[in-house]
Amino acid sequence: MHNTFSIAIPDTVNKTLQNHLIRDDYEEDLCFALWTPSEGANRLTALINSAILPLEGDRQRHGNASFNQQYFERVCHLAMKENCGVAFLHSHPGSGWQSMSRDDVNAELRLAGAAMGLTDLPLVGLTVGHDGTWSGRFWTHIEGKEYQRQWCDSVRVVGEQLEVSFADLMVPKPAFRELFKRTVTVWGTDNHATLARLRVGIVGLGSVGSLVAENLSRMGFQNFVLLDFDEIQPHNLDRLHGATSNDIGKLKIEIAEREIRESSTAATVEIKRVPYSIAEKEGYEEALNCDVLFSCVDRPRPRSILNHFAYSHLIPVIDGGIAVRFKKGDFSGVDWQLQTVGPTRPCLSCLGVFNTGDVSTEIEGKLDDPTYLQGLSDDHRFKRNENVFPFSANLASLEVLQLVALVTGIAGITDFGVQRYRYNPGILDIDTEQLCKTDCDFAKLIARGDKHFSLFGIDFGVKKARERQKKNI
Repeated sequence: MHNTFSIAIPDTVNKTLQNHLIRDDYEEDLCFALWTPSEGANRLTALINSAILPLEGDRQRHGNASFNQQYFERVCHLAMKENCGVAFLHSHPGSGWQSMSRDDVNAELRLAGAAMGLTDLPLVGLTVGHDGTWSGRFWTHIEGKEYQRQWCDSVRVVGEQLEVSFADLMVPKPAFRELFKRTVTVWGTDNHATLARLRVGIVGLGSVGSLVAENLSRMGFQNFVLLDFDEIQPHNLDRLHGATSNDIGKLKIEIAEREIRESSTAATVEIKRVPYSIAEKEGYEEALNCDVLFSCVDRPRPRSILNHFAYSHLIPVIDGGIAVRFKKGDFSGVDWQLQTVGPTRPCLSCLGVFNTGDVSTEIEGKLDDPTYLQGLSDDHRFKRNENVFPFSANLASLEVLQLVALVTGIAGITDFGVQRYRYNPGILDIDTEQLCKTDCDFAKLIARGDKHFSLFGIDFGVKKARERQKKNI
């Protein structure tokens, strides 16, 4: 049972919809669209994947607008063919999150039963103001009762920038606090209100993830989802923020929650601890509740899942990794690379951050098989796990700056591209030219959810960790 609702729209589709709906004469207009569900642990998101604009004779405009039955029938036929839901969209001349008139409510109620009956998915309603702000709702049905309107917490437009329209009554703006004064001076009160209300997932609470959490906590973020199944071991203490020798054996998410609560500058903070891998159903679905995800993992399988989320589920992913190099046993250099992935941006697979062969190797459990690992060369990529605190600290801060750019666009920057710091010779390279390959499967499945496949299942690394944790109890 879902208790929260949201809508996400790829920016390419958003531009098509707004170009049609927002008129220079300030009159209203309407259209339909198709949507695919993204089902989190307790949030249902409508992924708007295609606009179905009216053809000649499909609607009348007379200050406001109305549609003919043939238009709705055409849309329903397409929805059934594509196994999608139906969304009804119209424009209002006002600004901000829009309420609904009696006529608006009656119009959507008349469509709700037919849409549900034909597609087995609720009708989704969307209104756009003249300033481009979206508001949205689902029309859900409980047997024996009438259709009920469920307002969405937010509508997100995902492209080069992440633009979020929040329902202020459901997700109130944070009250100004004097301790935000310097922070707000940089990106402004409106941007701060958007950043603070994002539901941010951090996947992996090791050396980088714990520092990402600390950054966001001090910036005033209010809503965290912490995903990690691993516990603190002695070798973590030289690079895990907030951890001490007294914490050995505790889950990393426990320490991360403690540190967030101690350093948070928000008036209230909500933290969901998820002691699962993102490759497990429980972790997978909790991640789908998020508006943006930080990828602080060091294995190919979780990266492939996060890549899937960024495109198929329209959840931007900020990913980073560190590669330390040795020559004849001596340190010779280190690189750390980061990028934000999602629609209009190159994906992690096309960037070479992971490959499908390595994902298969991990799924088969070989990365947790000592016999397999012993057969690899000492410098094999599966054996590289060296890292130190300064490397992680720099990467974490750069990842948070990628989020700031993505959401605020301050100084005219929304995308830093692929950033790579090279210790030798001490420079930061930036690549903004790369694109996905023409045959990229991820780019082809934008806003399709798990319609074609889902990626969770058994995680042998988790199994091994839980066996170890039981022994230590």
